[in-house]
Amino acid sequence: MAAVSASMVKELRDRTGLGMMECKKALVQAEGSIDQAIENLRKSSGMKAAKKAGRVAAEGAVATKVAEDGSYAVLVEVNSETDFAARDENFSGFVEKVTEQVFANKQTDIAALMAGDMETAREALVQKIGENISVRRAIVTEGEVVGSYVHGNKRIAVLVSLKAGDAELARDVAMHVAAQNPEFVSPDSVPAEKIEKEKEILTVQAQDSGKPAEIIEKMIGGRIRKFLADISLTEQPFVKDPDVTVGALVKKAGAEILSFTRYEVGEGIEKDEKDFAAEVAEQLGK
Repeated sequence: MAAVSASMVKELRDRTGLGMMECKKALVQAEGSIDQAIENLRKSSGMKAAKKAGRVAAEGAVATKVAEDGSYAVLVEVNSETDFAARDENFSGFVEKVTEQVFANKQTDIAALMAGDMETAREALVQKIGENISVRRAIVTEGEVVGSYVHGNKRIAVLVSLKAGDAELARDVAMHVAAQNPEFVSPDSVPAEKIEKEKEILTVQAQDSGKPAEIIEKMIGGRIRKFLADISLTEQPFVKDPDVTVGALVKKAGAEILSFTRYEVGEGIEKDEKDFAAEVAEQLGK
């Protein structure tokens, strides 16, 4: 009998959307052949999920929950294949269940989170709506004051941790992060290698201008300052009052931004660009 490794179980789960234990059992029965395991699963009650799971789950929703005392909050992303499924009340209920589980246990390890009842609920949802569903990521943020903001369409959500301040200020900062998508809290938090890389690019651009070296140096210095301001939360004009920066807003309240996390549904997932007509033609060809 061929040995069944953890990587084989993971691959089968990624390709089918089924549970880890079910995938392991299928691989054992198929003597380690992933293709044979998929074929067997298609013949079983898991057929519907297996047929759909090859599709990319790049739609879905994000959700947050903040502790009543504002000491911590959680942020999760759950994916579906289509935006239509993401609006389904059964999908929304599953997202809420996942969020509650992360909140109650401060659990961000997805494998551990989805063990047992949660995985059973996910599989049932896959069967019900006929799409691949995956819990992609989760984070817990703690601090003196933690606030959140979820954009109306549930595609963007943000957690912000402050030192001092209040929940309203944290929410305002989170709203700004949702809208402007800064990369770092402040210029001081930008990695040196990122700054050096930008300097290299700006230097080449400036040298092509034919200006004297001392002018080029001043040009680069000014552009680096603008670059840092553009990507740093504290230096950006506040969306609700562009006359003041986010840093100045927070400082006036006697607070300090410690961290932020921004989730946008599907970011970083390579989506299948095949259009509907091509997909129908492919199916007819089969």
